Amino acid sequence: MPTRTQPNAFQYAWRNPWVRLVVFLLAAFLVYRFMVKITEVLVDFAVAFLIAYLANPLLNWLEKGKVKRGLGVAFVILLFIGLFFVLGALMVTVSTQFIDLFTKLPEQIGNLSNITDRVVGWLSERGVPGLEDVQTKITAAVQSYVENIGKNIVPILQNAVSSSGTVFSGLLSIGGIFAQIILIILMSVYLMLDYARINASLLRAFPRPWQPRVLELSHLVGTSVGGYVRGQLLIAISIGLMIWLGLTIIGIPSAAAIGFLAGMFNIVPYLGPVIGATPALLLALPAGIGKMLLVVLVFFLANQLEGHLLSPMILGKTTDLHPVTVLLAILIGVALMGLAGAMLAVPLVALLKLLLEKYYFSSRIYSDGP
Repeated sequence: MPTRTQPNAFQYAWRNPWVRLVVFLLAAFLVYRFMVKITEVLVDFAVAFLIAYLANPLLNWLEKGKVKRGLGVAFVILLFIGLFFVLGALMVTVSTQFIDLFTKLPEQIGNLSNITDRVVGWLSERGVPGLEDVQTKITAAVQSYVENIGKNIVPILQNAVSSSGTVFSGLLSIGGIFAQIILIILMSVYLMLDYARINASLLRAFPRPWQPRVLELSHLVGTSVGGYVRGQLLIAISIGLMIWLGLTIIGIPSAAAIGFLAGMFNIVPYLGPVIGATPALLLALPAGIGKMLLVVLVFFLANQLEGHLLSPMILGKTTDLHPVTVLLAILIGVALMGLAGAMLAVPLVALLKLLLEKYYFSSRIYSDGP
């Protein structure tokens, strides 16, 4: 009969739940302190991984076309550098137009006030009640909107286009930031080259029985969150370009700035046209109602193209959400976390939709009841 070994002092102490609680709390505190110390490294890695993650579908498509992974990575890096320089040049143009836009808008608000006065007077003469404060409220609301955007955006853009504050001179003069960008690009290159192997290594960190479920969940997250982010970026760029082109054709000044504003805010669905339409309408105000109707037509067409062509084609059915669901998600996200919540809410709802379809609607609880 084998003799039963007595537990050593460590095993005896570990049986006490309070000892385990103290050890876990201490370990969590040490991990937190370590993470705080290497926050910059973690952010660099996260940016590099995001670049690799966004580029991976393109690399896979190139590999199917018999292009070696290394050549595909070189093409992506060249494309990324080219886009960086194009974006830098575009930002200078857009920044200049933004500054010009927000110097013109106060004058247009005065025109709006005069027109509103005439409309309110005309309606009051015909016996329409409750119009005493309408003109003041409309003017104050528009003025507050313009001041808020100008206060947050114009100082940044003025710094961007000043001789000592351009993007490129800033990067070149601050060696640390330039070195950080080089480091991120290098890490992204290695991550793109070994993307599948790195993901396999991350999967191996989980216990073996969990790995199939983790792999399945990561696929769902990639489909909903990753697919949604990629798709929404493409849609935002398309909306910005369409509005830029449309406003240029009808002769609205600062069209590039308004298109950039609409595209940037369209990362949150349906918000871009609303944000961009207000300054465009104010700039069209002196030209009369015909030009304002043309502005409305440009934004209406952009919105219709997004809703009926771009979103179904780019996002697909897996992340296609009803507009009411999207608006509710955005409102809840804003209430909880502000603008960041608005941006995160829709992809999280898309993920929830896939989880419901995958696990709940196919479960016995859903088909037979609890």
